[in-house]
Amino acid sequence: MIIERTTAPALWVAAAVLLAAPARAEAPPSLPPRRGTELHLDDALALSRRHNFDLLSAKDDSTIADAAVRTAREHPNPALSVITGRIHSDGGDGTELGNSLWERGYDSVLQVGQPVEINGERGARRRAAVAASDASRARLADVRRTLEAEVVQAYAAAALAGANERIARESAGYLRDEERIAEARWNAGDISRSDLDQIQIAAARLELDAQNATNVAYAQRLALETLLGMSEPDGGVVVADSLEALVSRSEGSAPAAPGGVRPDIAAAEADLRQAGAALQLERARRLPVPALIVQVEHEPPVRANTLGFGVALSLPLWNLNGGPIAAARASRDQAEHAAARARSTMVADVAAARAAFDEATARWHRYRDELRPQSETVRRSVSLAYEKGGASLLDLLAAQRGDNDVRLATMQAASDAVIAAARLRAATATIPEVSRR
Repeated sequence: MIIERTTAPALWVAAAVLLAAPARAEAPPSLPPRRGTELHLDDALALSRRHNFDLLSAKDDSTIADAAVRTAREHPNPALSVITGRIHSDGGDGTELGNSLWERGYDSVLQVGQPVEINGERGARRRAAVAASDASRARLADVRRTLEAEVVQAYAAAALAGANERIARESAGYLRDEERIAEARWNAGDISRSDLDQIQIAAARLELDAQNATNVAYAQRLALETLLGMSEPDGGVVVADSLEALVSRSEGSAPAAPGGVRPDIAAAEADLRQAGAALQLERARRLPVPALIVQVEHEPPVRANTLGFGVALSLPLWNLNGGPIAAARASRDQAEHAAARARSTMVADVAAARAAFDEATARWHRYRDELRPQSETVRRSVSLAYEKGGASLLDLLAAQRGDNDVRLATMQAASDAVIAAARLRAATATIPEVSRR
C-alpha cells in the first residue's frame, strides 16, 4: 500500500512500540548500571534500547539515509564561470572611456549554467533515496527485534550460570553433611576409610564445579553488560530475576499477532525497490541532461554590456551508459534473490522457533513437575537410609549425583524455555508495511 511521507514516521514509531517488551511499573534506569546493581530483565531491555552499540549505529545509518533523501530532492546546483580575455601583455588596453579596469578593452564574460533534468533522472534518484531510507529504518527495527532476543539469551545464560553455581554449592553442602555423619560412623567402625574418602572426593568435586560455574557466570555477565552498552564492563551487575520467574513470564507472553511484515523482509523489499530505482536512473542517464546558459559579456567601448543565451548538451557518442545499466540490472536481480531468500529464511525461522519453544516448554514442565520432585525424594530417602546403615555408599553417591544432575537439567530446561520464547517472539515480530513513493 502507499502511505504519504507525512504519516510514515508515525508508523515507524508504532513499529518500535510493537517490538518493545512490556514496561515495568517503575522507570527503568537511564544509564548503564554500576557494579553491584540489581538488574531485572525489563531494565536490561530498556538499557539496551538506549545504549547498545549496534542499535546506536543503526540509528546513525537511518539518519544518514534520511539526509540522502533530502539531497536527492534538491535540484542540481548551477555552474558559474567568469572569464576575462583580450588582455595585452604590453598594456595599452585603455579606451576612450578611460583606463580603469572596468573601462579597459578587456572581454569579460560571466556565464551561469543550470542543468535541467527532463529525462526522469531526478525522479529515479529520489525514489532510490527514499527506498534506501525505508531500508535503513527497517534495519533499525530489525536490530531492535534481534536485540531483545540477544539480551534475553544473555540474561538467561547469566541466571543459569548463577543457578548452577548455587546448585553445586548446595550439593557440596549436602555431601559435607554426609561427610560428618560418615566420620562418626568411621570412628565407630561402621564404615571403612575408603568410604569416607569417596564422600570427601565427591564433595570436593562439586565445590570445584561451583568455582567453575562462578567463572562462567562472570563471563556471562560481561557479555550481558556489553549488550547493554557499558563502556567498561566488569561483570559486576547482579541478575535479579530467577529462571523460574523468567520462564513463568515467557509463557505468559504470546508471540506477536500476524500482520504487517517482519523488519528484515521489509528491508529486503526496500533494497529491491532501491535497486529498481537505480536501474531506472542509469537508463535515464542514456539521454544527455541539458544545461540552460545565461551569459553577460562586457567588452568596452563598442559592446559595453551584452546578453547571451544557449544550451549545452553532453553528446553520448561513444556509449549509451551500457556498463552502468548492466551493473544496475544485475544488482536488481541480486536484490530479488536476497528478498526471496529472506522470505524463505523467515518461514524456516518461525517453524524452528515454534518447535523449539514447544519442546523446551514441555521439557521444563516435565522436569519441574515430575523429575525434580522425584529426584529430591530419592536423595532424601537414600540419605536417611545411609545414616541408619540401610543404604550403601554407592547408593548415596548415586542418589546425590543423580539429584545434582536433575537440578542442573531443570535449570537448563528453564533457561532453554526462556530463550526459546524470546526467539519465537523475535521470529514472529512485525512492523507496519510502509512503502513511500
